[in-house]
Amino acid sequence: MNHWIIAPVLIPALAGMLLLLEVRERHRLRRITGLLSCAAMLAVAIFLGDQAWSGEITVYALGNWQAPFGIVLVLDKLSALMLVLTAVLAFPALLYACCGDDRRGANFHALFQFQLMGINGAFLTGDLFNLFVFFEVLLIASYGLALHGRGPERVKAGLHYVVLNLVGSALFLIALGLVYGTTGTLNMADFAVKAQELTGTDATLLSIAVLMLWVVFGLKAALFPLYFWLPAAYAGATAGVAALFAIMTKVGFYAMVRVYALAFADGPFAGLGQAALWWLALVTLGLACIGVLGAKRLGTLVSYLVVMSVGTLVAALAFGQLEALGPALYYLLHSTLICGGLFLLTDLIARGRGEVADHLQIGPAILNGGRLSVLFFVAAIAVVGLPPLSGFVGKVALLRSVPDTSYWVLLLVAGLCGLIAMSRAGSTLFWRTTGEGSGLRPARRHLVAVLWLLVLSPLMAVYAEPLLQLTTAVADQLRNPDLYLSAVLGGGA
Repeated sequence: MNHWIIAPVLIPALAGMLLLLEVRERHRLRRITGLLSCAAMLAVAIFLGDQAWSGEITVYALGNWQAPFGIVLVLDKLSALMLVLTAVLAFPALLYACCGDDRRGANFHALFQFQLMGINGAFLTGDLFNLFVFFEVLLIASYGLALHGRGPERVKAGLHYVVLNLVGSALFLIALGLVYGTTGTLNMADFAVKAQELTGTDATLLSIAVLMLWVVFGLKAALFPLYFWLPAAYAGATAGVAALFAIMTKVGFYAMVRVYALAFADGPFAGLGQAALWWLALVTLGLACIGVLGAKRLGTLVSYLVVMSVGTLVAALAFGQLEALGPALYYLLHSTLICGGLFLLTDLIARGRGEVADHLQIGPAILNGGRLSVLFFVAAIAVVGLPPLSGFVGKVALLRSVPDTSYWVLLLVAGLCGLIAMSRAGSTLFWRTTGEGSGLRPARRHLVAVLWLLVLSPLMAVYAEPLLQLTTAVADQLRNPDLYLSAVLGGGA
């Protein structure tokens, strides 16, 4: 049995427990512990990604109890891709926070690790109930991280975030009860098999359960009408936390893809809720356009760009029936990394403007504004999808895969709205200035963390063809659910 599969869960869990025991005043030790944990997770994620790329689906049976009776972790190409993405994002986010933001609360580092534990566990679990458990782990940690640094804005936004997610958790439990009551299992593979055999009342109850799951996953992904909590929560969080939160919506999208590919791409439940997801995604995309144009803070603008990416991804999934999943996964990588980098860059700009911070109004010149303006220009081109960076590659690939006029129009309009909003923000922040700057100069580690994420966009454009081949291979494996079912239910470990 390959024990490395559990490492992405154990490493942050052990690091988090160790950080709770370490003396709070020894900030250097806590930072080293956290960064070493993230570095180890990155190394393990790359190792597991290389293993998954062979095409073999590896199953880890906890306690050696085989599925469907025991809890299993499953490593395939999709889960490996998401593990690598999480690790690549987490290290610069924590590095940035270690420049001082981590000292604004008592247990920042432990909460950061526990959130990574929940995210990695959600990507690896092969059990619906344990998906709920890992959702709760990452959400509980995110509640503390959202409030990290205190302040009335964070408390207000955090309260909305907590209440909505508690409602979502209750719906998740009810849905799981219906799933277990109708199929007698919560193992994803076993559920996929038994769902095809249901008829009559049981089939109706399972349909209700699945629609409830779409609501829950839509809440996690910030899909209309359940996205209103996101802009305030993300814009109000500290920079390192907001950067890590860039992957939180992708956890909800991942859950949609995983459940849909296993049980609802074919059979009697094929297409269940798909039409609703399509229109909700388009509405989300349209409202995100309004949000970016009306944003009064750069942090809020970037938050709406996250919502825009969610609408883009879910619409591709709902329309393409996994056919558009390869380009969608490429776009997922791009949008997560560039939005994470933009949250960090937003904080640098806010620090350089003094009291005006990231408000889109005339203010003092930004200290070290030359470097930051170049970084902002690169990030803006990437995030709105202009050539030659990764956003352009991702959008062109999506447009070729989803030949629907309404999607084309909305995606192009979204790009135009993003361009207008980012142009307005850039001109306000860097050109329409009054007087000398009174803010703070960025530390070297600040710039390293921002560059880490922003440089990945041109690299993704340079290596677009092999990356698209990789994400297409992930989609191809998902389109053949029998591979997953035989690996899990066959007891192959």
